[in-house]
Amino acid sequence: MSNSLAIAVGQHSDKGRKEVNQDFHGIYIPEDHLLTSKGVAIALSDGISSSSVSQVASEATIRGFLMDYFCTSEAWSVKKSAQQVLAATNSWLHSQTQKSQYRFDKNKGYVCTLSSMVLKSTTAHIFHIGDSRIYRLRDNALEQLTEDHRHWVGQDDSYLSRAMGIHSQLEIDYQTTAVEKGDIFILTTDGVYEFVDPSFIINAIKDNNTDLDFAAKHIIDEAFEQGSDDNLTIQIVRIDALPNQNADELYQQLTELPFPPVLEAREQFDGYKIIRSLHASSRSHVYLAVDNDTGEQIVIKTPSIDLQGDPAYLERFLMEEWIARRINSPHVLKPCMQSRKRHYLYIVMEFIEGQTLTQWMRDNPKPDTESVRDIVEQIAKGLQAFHRMEMLHQDLRPENIMIDSTATVKIIDFGATKVAGITEITSPLERTDLLGTAQYTAPEYFLGEAGSSRSDLYSLAVIGYQMFTGKFPYGAQVARTRTKAAQNKLAYQSVLHDEREIPAWIDDALKKALHPNPYKRYEELSEFIFDLRHPNKEFLNKTAPPLMDRNPALFWKSVSFILMIIIVILLRP
Repeated sequence: MSNSLAIAVGQHSDKGRKEVNQDFHGIYIPEDHLLTSKGVAIALSDGISSSSVSQVASEATIRGFLMDYFCTSEAWSVKKSAQQVLAATNSWLHSQTQKSQYRFDKNKGYVCTLSSMVLKSTTAHIFHIGDSRIYRLRDNALEQLTEDHRHWVGQDDSYLSRAMGIHSQLEIDYQTTAVEKGDIFILTTDGVYEFVDPSFIINAIKDNNTDLDFAAKHIIDEAFEQGSDDNLTIQIVRIDALPNQNADELYQQLTELPFPPVLEAREQFDGYKIIRSLHASSRSHVYLAVDNDTGEQIVIKTPSIDLQGDPAYLERFLMEEWIARRINSPHVLKPCMQSRKRHYLYIVMEFIEGQTLTQWMRDNPKPDTESVRDIVEQIAKGLQAFHRMEMLHQDLRPENIMIDSTATVKIIDFGATKVAGITEITSPLERTDLLGTAQYTAPEYFLGEAGSSRSDLYSLAVIGYQMFTGKFPYGAQVARTRTKAAQNKLAYQSVLHDEREIPAWIDDALKKALHPNPYKRYEELSEFIFDLRHPNKEFLNKTAPPLMDRNPALFWKSVSFILMIIIVILLRP
């Protein structure tokens, strides 16, 4: 980005009147692309005085967080990345206590507080447990952003109700807040904030804005002079610059490489020999080619020249290769690593010898149940690889699925994929259009709602339904339903047919996966796949649903008619 996140930092820690400093703190500012995709991490931990090993817990918590957070996938959201790391650290701390002589006394085990923050793009992600604190200084006012997890049993008697390592399961506060240039965040332990007046902190930072380390030491010296009998630690983080990029700047970056021309067979292109065109549309051109260095057959995908003025399209096009490199599944198309310098804008993927699912359905208009299940299960495995990385495919359809010569099914197109870790980054490019294909798009998208893994499940179930019947479960009506009321009127058409041997419980599984309301579908893909092979007792023992669920309109008409009859009877003389 032309203007990336920039911060100024000041830190200081002292054991104070204690023999050992059980506090620990740190900050990690990555370089290059990680600054954009993962952000900056700041963390502070406070050990508990009753434990002689609490400083070990503090150090392990901070070092683990600062090191392991940046090892998580760039596709993951900040929340998932941090919570996964912190949960693992919490489990380790708790296990160390359980294995030690302190397993029956939590107050003497591997326990500490944690106040941490990840600054990514223009958002601060805050993770907090215990009684250390995070403040924000804005417009000369100090605001406490965290809540103390301390339970008071008397005027001078209290204990930590929540902390790292106390329990096997971690319950940590998480919140986000928008960041503005000039904001100052202050992380501090109770040995500081309990003994220093907020006005002193504000003035110390204001008077030493060019040397925040000195400001931090000055505040700690004041806490010590005011009688603090605890360890003292403070971190000061000032936001000096935020990402600020307009569409024109991004467009310029995306088009640094020229668009390739339409390629012809036997043509040499960037170290590849073009064999033939595989597919051409208004959005892209796909070619079969041979790598001159390795002799390997590959696929080259180039953007359409007609869309070179569409930055959002170009961003999605370039994201395809980024996504493919981060998913490792035999049911997802692999990218081809390229060592040569590129002179044009294009992506290179593996070549799959086979046919699209669209062609397979033409060749197999009445497939047996096992063939349908096998294909659906393989697609589901590919989707699960997306979902584990916090990605939604959003455009699952037969044209985007290949079946190779070994009958292995692969998802091949990622142009509409939503990546949680990327959507957290401020982008000027608007994506208001529906990227999927209407017949396979989940109903919630037509209401303007955000998709979920259940939306991809819906698309998969449509494909399964289509393989059984050659039709769509709601015909062409879904795309025209732009209100919840209209979607509630959608009537599912059964796949059961006199000429097809399809178990009734498979129809029930499809019906549930295709429910217009995403919250009434399966929660997980694995549940749907299981029910395609195993009769669900819920379906086998079901009774007819009430009329209100089967046909709400008829239910209310009936109620109205009955009420009208009652009124007529009552009004008769």
